[in-house]
Amino acid sequence: MSRTRLVAIVGLTLLAFASNSLLARAAIERHGTDPATFTLVRVASGAAMLAALVWARGHGARGGSWAGALALFAYAIAFSAAYVRIQAGMGALLLFGAVQVTMIGWGLAQGERPARWQWAGLAVALGGLVLLTRPGGGAPEPIGAAAMLVAGVAWGIYSLLGRAVRAPLAATADNFIRAVLPALAVLGLQRAVAGGLDASATGLLLAGISGAAASGLGYTLWYAVLPHLARVQAAVVQLAVPVVAAAGAVLLLDEPVTARLVLSGAAILGGVAFAVTR
Repeated sequence: MSRTRLVAIVGLTLLAFASNSLLARAAIERHGTDPATFTLVRVASGAAMLAALVWARGHGARGGSWAGALALFAYAIAFSAAYVRIQAGMGALLLFGAVQVTMIGWGLAQGERPARWQWAGLAVALGGLVLLTRPGGGAPEPIGAAAMLVAGVAWGIYSLLGRAVRAPLAATADNFIRAVLPALAVLGLQRAVAGGLDASATGLLLAGISGAAASGLGYTLWYAVLPHLARVQAAVVQLAVPVVAAAGAVLLLDEPVTARLVLSGAAILGGVAFAVTR
């Protein structure tokens, strides 16, 4: 793959992943789509797109697991629920921080012994998360922040489960297909308890774009460029996702730039960058 093409695909991947936060926030907060409906449409449209792509390549959607599908669903529903209460830029930082802490924490539990600079980077990143969520002016709504942290832990677990997968795109398609079932169950439960669902045509469209394009095509592009990136390069690319999401939230959703967001974001991203690139 040529350098120009690689850079272009990496850029599109960043935009796709960052767009998930913007699309969710817009659909749920601005267009009145409830989290359960958004999650089902996102997961189902993502499953359809990924299945079509792997079948077009002559492969089936296989290699997933129910553990992976449930972790994927837990991430998706908590992610949607969080954006009822918190802003897109704040949510992207919380999600990224929780994912990285979960994966690094798992490595520690398995006996990995980081070097001193890695400990320092992790400490700075954790300090950034504490700063971001501590009570006070500009703090995210506690329930929304907690939901996004749960989403980050679930995505970290999903990523850990996928480390041993040989065909990640086919396994991702399989997991998305499986995740439709719990998404349907939660939607049915919400309807039985609440007696109705909220969704606008625009909200449903944004959810479909989030699933088919930002998720389905995004993962396809990511798995296409991943073999061409060194481990450190891949980590740095992921660092850019919450930055792009926060910038997009300011430009497209008119979200404010606060000192808390800037300082905590710098600590989270800088700490993780130091730990993975040193």
